[in-house]
Amino acid sequence: MIRDTISKIEERLRGAESVNDENRAELLKLLATLKAEVSDLSETDAEQAQSIAGFAAVSTHEAIREDKNPELAELSLKGLSSSVQGFEESHPKLVQAVNSICTTLANLGI
Repeated sequence: MIRDTISKIEERLRGAESVNDENRAELLKLLATLKAEVSDLSETDAEQAQSIAGFAAVSTHEAIREDKNPELAELSLKGLSSSVQGFEESHPKLVQAVNSICTTLANLGI
């Protein structure tokens, strides 16, 4: 289910006209890292892994939609960032990937 969620994010990102090729490539690379790290986390904390994937989906949706809502975008990024709190020691690559995704999405103008 988590892999499906992230695969759907990747699919939407590939088709998003509002994202330039450089940002798309960066986000797809980060999503690949996120997919691997969330899959590892799901073995010990499936509920939290699903939460992270869900916030990633919502954040990406808000970033690539045509009619952006800055409030929703900010809330979704805060949720995504908050979803990995406490994993700095046990899953540093996961936290790094999420932080990079948040930064890249924020730089898209949301």
